[in-house]
Amino acid sequence: MEEMHLDDIVLYEKEGDIGKITLNKPDQRNTIDLDVLKKLIEYFKLSAKNEDVCVIYDANGKHFTVGADLKYGYDLLTSKDKLEIAIEFLESWQILTRAMFAHPGIIIVGYHGWVIGGGFEHTLACDYRIAASDTRIMLPEVGVGLFFSNASTKLLPRIIGEGRAKQLMIFGNEISAEEALSIGLVSQVCKPESLQRILKKTANMVVQKDHLALRYTKSFINENQELSFESVLARESIAMITTGQSEELKKRLEKFVKKE
Repeated sequence: MEEMHLDDIVLYEKEGDIGKITLNKPDQRNTIDLDVLKKLIEYFKLSAKNEDVCVIYDANGKHFTVGADLKYGYDLLTSKDKLEIAIEFLESWQILTRAMFAHPGIIIVGYHGWVIGGGFEHTLACDYRIAASDTRIMLPEVGVGLFFSNASTKLLPRIIGEGRAKQLMIFGNEISAEEALSIGLVSQVCKPESLQRILKKTANMVVQKDHLALRYTKSFINENQELSFESVLARESIAMITTGQSEELKKRLEKFVKKE
């Protein structure tokens, strides 16, 4: 183990090219308050600085997270003297998504138990989602008069389509891991006891890929949807030339050719 940073509410560790960020409030069902958001932002930025090629994002305890701490949020929103903190809390959700999108590595999230509201929405910035079979996802905001965060009104329709996104957001019904898999919201479902093993196995598979090509793949898929057809072709040409000149490509191609 090369490096470890710990505190009471979020953990970060790095082993080789793989980083791991873990929510660590199991007794409170990993509720998210401003302190948790600040730590998540700090650790995703640190992980990027540490050049983690892949990040495993998970949580200790029975549930991934039940989302925002509602008592905490209610206190902030109803206390005039805490308005500044309330605004910082709301904006920090968005800052977290920016940090996750800016991370050049592949972020793999492992769901289990409840994944609710903003606790789910911020994970839409992850690149690969794996769910234990006991996962339950729910977006209850509209029912309680709140609104969505973390660019979820853009990302969720992109992932599962506009119709399904409206259904989940308007009605707020919980969906199971298998339902999430069937609509493409998660890419894999596993037994709860296998989640950690599969997360690690998947991360190891990722870091064996060419690291430069991985960075291009993530950033281009995230960014190219907003560009014109010609702009995408031009960007891909530059990326093909850049990766084609790398020494790593030459080594990988040599191995492939010798196999043939």
